[in-house]
Amino acid sequence: MFILRDLIPQLQAEFSDSPLGRKRSIWFAYTLLAVVVPFTSSITSNLLRALRTLFGLELESQRFYAFMASPTLPWKRLWHRMWALIAQPTTQGRLLLALDDFINPKTGRRIFGCGSFFDHAAKVNQSSYPWSQNVVSLGLLKWVKGRWACLPLAFRFYMMEKDIAAGKNNVRRAGKVLCFESKMAQAAEMIQAVFDHYKTAVLVVTDSWFGNDGLWKRLARGQSGDFHLLSRLRSNNTLYDLPSKPTRKRRGAPRKYGERLGNTQQCAATYREGAKPLRVHLYGKKREVLAYDRMVMLKTLKCPVHVVWVFRRTQYVALFTTDLSLSVQQIIEYYGARWKIESGFKEIKQEIGSARTQTRNAFAVTNHLHFCMMATTLTWVYADRINADPERRHKVKGRTSFAFSDVRRLMAEAALDPDFQRVCPKPRQTPPNSFVETLLRMVA
Repeated sequence: MFILRDLIPQLQAEFSDSPLGRKRSIWFAYTLLAVVVPFTSSITSNLLRALRTLFGLELESQRFYAFMASPTLPWKRLWHRMWALIAQPTTQGRLLLALDDFINPKTGRRIFGCGSFFDHAAKVNQSSYPWSQNVVSLGLLKWVKGRWACLPLAFRFYMMEKDIAAGKNNVRRAGKVLCFESKMAQAAEMIQAVFDHYKTAVLVVTDSWFGNDGLWKRLARGQSGDFHLLSRLRSNNTLYDLPSKPTRKRRGAPRKYGERLGNTQQCAATYREGAKPLRVHLYGKKREVLAYDRMVMLKTLKCPVHVVWVFRRTQYVALFTTDLSLSVQQIIEYYGARWKIESGFKEIKQEIGSARTQTRNAFAVTNHLHFCMMATTLTWVYADRINADPERRHKVKGRTSFAFSDVRRLMAEAALDPDFQRVCPKPRQTPPNSFVETLLRMVA
């Protein structure tokens, strides 16, 4: 409760001091907590029920739905405030930003941001092009209580250029068709905004789709030294040796690339015998891996990179980074931590319930996802500030760290405490504790 007392008022301070602003700040705080409380999914109607039943707010449905679809909520200021609430955001002197995109399957033709996007993870009996929203997301990789976590920082809805050219209803906001932005442009815009806030060197950890010159050139190819990439090489990427220093003067410009080494797969077969065992913290435990590293040149990025081949029984993974100061262990561990953005998508879509919302209006859709993303970040900030590690409710063999749902339970208990109303005053008292305790025992 004391942690929420420190966090919630700082977010409420971003609302105006007018009567309506103060009222909206209370609705915002309790809606954010209603998303966190693990009683039901965050469908807008369920949030209204939680506000009325659990928190005792006397709120008319029409006013609440108007609030959830408001175009004037100060999300930019709220996110900057949330970024400031993250204690020690850097890891060994740099910000680790995980970048990826995900899809939210929907039903209904007039839902903002929807289109027939390709789903690379579709099952055999599922459509490869489901009707869905495509969201480009940026998160902060942070070590929280003995485990990696991904804290959402920003997102953008990606919309296909052909849908914008056709002026479809799904790409309109307030009746106006939005301008087209590529995923790379959206990602670079979010990364630049995070850098402008923290003024700290950024290492973007991403998969091979984003880890190329499409994003690298929009970050000025790291010429300022403030941006670096850590990604995965494709098997057909061609590698070159570093250029050798000329022994005597020659006419013309010096060579930028050395001898051709072959593609990633050919180099993996060549270097496999020279791989050495390393102990790294990977996927929640200390593991031994076989790795070989080398400095090479990539013509796609037009700069030297540090490549690490990680070998398994019959396969390999080739990682590269433009930050030449990183060690082999750091490269492997940081890229292994990238998986937390994938588990974060599951938390937002399934546990928080973003995938099941029925909102259609452009502002309602955007606001709802803002609430889901910010509630996830708030949960991890809360976990980082508690003294003791949360106890894992559902034991899993081989896992000793706590789960996201365990922190949500702790936050629910703090938010439903009768003393919490002194921080966020509301019209009447909360329901009896016996009712709350019964609900907490029923949910995961």
